[in-house]
Amino acid sequence: MSNQNDDGQGVMWTVLIGVVLLAISLAIGVGLYWTGKGVPAAGGASASATGVTGAAPAGSLAVSDAASGAANAAADGASVRVDNGVVKFYFASGSAELAAGARDALADVVKGVAAGQTAVISGFHDTTGDPAQNEELAKQRAFAVRDALVSLGIGEDKLELHKPEATTAAASNAEARRVEVALR
Repeated sequence: MSNQNDDGQGVMWTVLIGVVLLAISLAIGVGLYWTGKGVPAAGGASASATGVTGAAPAGSLAVSDAASGAANAAADGASVRVDNGVVKFYFASGSAELAAGARDALADVVKGVAAGQTAVISGFHDTTGDPAQNEELAKQRAFAVRDALVSLGIGEDKLELHKPEATTAAASNAEARRVEVALR
């Protein structure tokens, strides 16, 4: 009888160790996934070239005031800023890569959605080049922002992609290449 108990306990320990190793592997895999996507993990890992990235070091592209956000957009690089509760992502010409600091900038949006609001995502583009390609790029940029929100735990049912009536802006081309996220 004790021989059967020893065999049962051995199987139980084997399964338990297997589950623990699986959990550790999953945690490492998720960490590597977020590092590979460039979305900073909870510890603030820096971005890579395959996902959400920026044109400058992560610390320099965090949420900023309107003046420095406009300066970043004018520099034709990726940046993000919050202006009167609207998160504005600016993109480099021809790119759909998010700036570093995207997760931090979206923190209030995540809180608003958790409180029952809907996040409305609108993409804009500049007037240079082929209009059809510009519209497609604006859509890809909006999808990149949507994917960032989904990665932060927001369900797609709480997100609304909205194509504005005028997708181009009257400001500079760098200012026009943006995606806005607002709560309603």
